Amino acid sequence: MGRGALDTTVSSGIPERVLLFSGHMVDRPDRPQPRFPADKVAVAARRIAELLASLASGPGDIAFTQGAAGGDLLFAEACLARGVDLHLLLPLPEKEFIAASILPSADGANWQQRYRSVCQRLHGPPAVLAADDGNPYVRGNQWLLQHALAWGAERLHFICLWDGSNGDGDGGTADMIEEVRRRGGRIDWIDSRQL
Repeated sequence: MGRGALDTTVSSGIPERVLLFSGHMVDRPDRPQPRFPADKVAVAARRIAELLASLASGPGDIAFTQGAAGGDLLFAEACLARGVDLHLLLPLPEKEFIAASILPSADGANWQQRYRSVCQRLHGPPAVLAADDGNPYVRGNQWLLQHALAWGAERLHFICLWDGSNGDGDGGTADMIEEVRRRGGRIDWIDSRQL
């Protein structure tokens, strides 16, 4: 499904925890109904870091997310700070992904720099979902979930930064929560309304 080989081997062979993240992008400047305002980024980063610390996450764990501006990149930075083996799985080719999921956000140029910084610290380049006629975000969520569940649902810790709504369309955090719940994974919800 993805382009290129994705090496998901951890040093011990089997990760202690598989961390999967989905969450809101930082609001675009023209977003009519705030969901994750730019002034909440620092507190969201702190909450994600605290959650990873409470799980005692570290080098024996593996993590998957997409890398969009906002929750994804905050999670990625927190994982790298703790030595977690992080993998970015992009639902679109990188140039298109940056144009759709990074640059339109408030302070998009800064988020692009943060994305590039995260990518420089990965063991390999982000994996890209193979082209298809379907919704790339729905397929991207399924792809993330397949990688996480390959290690077994009992290891899966799904972390989300979410406001509890159905979102702006298919392929969002609400869809991922339902899939993880259906498969029996653990869900750790950071409510963006409480930031």
